[in-house]
Amino acid sequence: MGDRRDTAPGAAGRASAAGRPQDVRNVVLVGHSGSGKTTLVEALALATGAVNRAGHVADGGTVSDHDEIEHRQQRSVQLSLVPVEWDGIKINLLDTPGYADFVGELRAGLRAADAALFVVSAADGVDGATRMVWEECAAVGMPRAVVVTHLEAARADFDEMTETCREVFGGDSPDAVLPLYLPLHGEEAPDGHAPVTGLIGLLSQRVFDYSSGKREEYPPDDGQLPVIDEARARLIEGIIAESEDESLMDRYLGGEELDLKTLIQDLERAVARGSFHPVLAAAPAAEGCRQGIGTVELLELITGGFPTPLEREVPQVTTPQGTPHAQLSCDPDGPLAAEVVKTSSDPYVGRISLVRVFSGTLRPDETVHVSGHGLEDRGHEDHDVDERIGALSSPFGKHQRTVPHCIAGDLASVAKLTRAETGDTLSAKDDPLLMEPWLMPDPLLPVAIQAHSKADEDKLSVGLSRLVAEDPTMRLEQNPDTRQVVLWCLGEAHMDVALERLRTRYGVQVDAVPHKVALRETFGEKSVARGRHVKQSGGHGQYAICDIEVEPLPVGSGIQFVDKVVGGAVPRQFIPSVEKGVRAQAAKGVALGFPVEDIRITLVDGKAHSVDSSDAAFQTAGALALREAASQCRIHLLEPVSEIQVMVPDDYVGPVMSDLSGRRGRVLGTEPVGQGRTLVRAEVPEIEIGRYAVDLRSLSHGTGRYGRCYARHEPMPPQLAQKLREQHAQESGK
Repeated sequence: MGDRRDTAPGAAGRASAAGRPQDVRNVVLVGHSGSGKTTLVEALALATGAVNRAGHVADGGTVSDHDEIEHRQQRSVQLSLVPVEWDGIKINLLDTPGYADFVGELRAGLRAADAALFVVSAADGVDGATRMVWEECAAVGMPRAVVVTHLEAARADFDEMTETCREVFGGDSPDAVLPLYLPLHGEEAPDGHAPVTGLIGLLSQRVFDYSSGKREEYPPDDGQLPVIDEARARLIEGIIAESEDESLMDRYLGGEELDLKTLIQDLERAVARGSFHPVLAAAPAAEGCRQGIGTVELLELITGGFPTPLEREVPQVTTPQGTPHAQLSCDPDGPLAAEVVKTSSDPYVGRISLVRVFSGTLRPDETVHVSGHGLEDRGHEDHDVDERIGALSSPFGKHQRTVPHCIAGDLASVAKLTRAETGDTLSAKDDPLLMEPWLMPDPLLPVAIQAHSKADEDKLSVGLSRLVAEDPTMRLEQNPDTRQVVLWCLGEAHMDVALERLRTRYGVQVDAVPHKVALRETFGEKSVARGRHVKQSGGHGQYAICDIEVEPLPVGSGIQFVDKVVGGAVPRQFIPSVEKGVRAQAAKGVALGFPVEDIRITLVDGKAHSVDSSDAAFQTAGALALREAASQCRIHLLEPVSEIQVMVPDDYVGPVMSDLSGRRGRVLGTEPVGQGRTLVRAEVPEIEIGRYAVDLRSLSHGTGRYGRCYARHEPMPPQLAQKLREQHAQESGK
């Protein structure tokens, strides 16, 4: 496709509001960490004139100048938007993190985009996580293309990488993944590596040479023609087959020479349909060349082959109460329906919401309805509120450039939406809507935190609420059993970034402490005891005596209280007091401080005083009786057991099952799910899977996923229970 133009449009660094949806392309860049996504975005910004050669825009910022944490960690940790212009088309480039811990940012980018560029390194290959994202995009028919980077690396091989992509991404249709260009190599260096100096267009049969410092075009020489002819024939057949243009296939098979315009139109149709996935190459620009190798060709594919927002179906919407609503379309004049795909905080501006408008037009100073539902289990409250839109802007690194409006199909930043969180819907206040949520992974790595000082304690709740408002893949839990504040994260890197943001952005220093699992206690045998609470020292006395029997019940029975008092030994008005006292003591625990479950407490006898007996006295006597009963028998510890479902490629089923067995797990069964993947179901004690999110990723090389749900509490093995008792004794003695 590289024959139509070779100069940038000259819209250097200019922010603009798109006038029509067909003039917008929303493209998300996907790939493993280190594949070169951010570098490619910077090269595209340079090629379009959005930045200068040093990577700076006119007002001094840079494309990748997003977050101090990213600078320190030398990797992307959040979604970033870089808008550029090419040939009158606004391209919203959504750069996503490649590390698995930040998959929530990736999914936000997929939600906001209409097409995806999969960036793969010729030096490193395709990892399992990238393949999984490809399959997700395929399931919803999202158009995709592949960009091979790091061709300058000594061990890089474009042909080998292309075959890998055909095998990994092509599946049953490997000819749906084919290169549009072949790399042009310069003179071989002493180390045997010949650098890439340009590209050879297979459809146009032209050479695009960047070695002189500018993009030059000329016909191929005789030595290149045999390679071009073979690859070109394969490409044309693949394009025609995937575009399902039978008449064109008949013409081609009949020997007719198809003109370039027809081939390009067919290519663009097949790409936009999501059935053909071209492979392109990208390499650093030659010294003094503004356009990196492959950037012009990639921009042409994006503007000509990727779909417009008009071609994407708007997500389903309902009313906030759940009533179905008519299907919306990408119409700037339609009902307003926009979604917050990212929330961030600026120390000077405050909260900034990155919004994708799916229908209608978002304008500054108007009042909109903000709906947020369905994330109560992650510390996000349901809300339906009206808020006023402030200034609209187009982000570029840390800079926000004011735009007059944002039409359907475009993205913009909105400042100071105080209640809006990631995933919320913005709609007209007189026609409130709620957009169908996108799929977000469950955070499964717990980190218990506590304030570092009293000053931090005062700011902790505010900082945590802001943190989870920005990141819906994070869950905040106030555990009533362990009395710990727990942040549930996707992995260790996710946790590190969250704690650093608490410190640097919200001024809250916290300490990570060992995460406690909510255990339970129960009686191992029947026990009989007396609770005696008698005080006669001055003033009003206290008198209450109760005799109880305690016996264990089956798992899941809870606590049963039975009254078998005869003859009025305990007056009727004080029997509820005894029950209240034993239940309160059971909630506090009788051995290690964990709640007691699965017992029957029978009140069989007692004594009262006509003057000194009271509700409080019998509550105390009941609690004393339960503690005394516990001291006379074996107390078992009950641990929570989770049912987990692990999805892994078939190659890792054996290691996963072996690992689960080592965690005292019981495998319930396996079943095939899709191509080459298996679902393993098992029951595992929660104390054994605190770090399973990290361990599974290591075990399956990033290709495994799992979910968990509470099943029940069951007795802990005696040797483990004894270790906990010894540990508790040591801590109590300090």
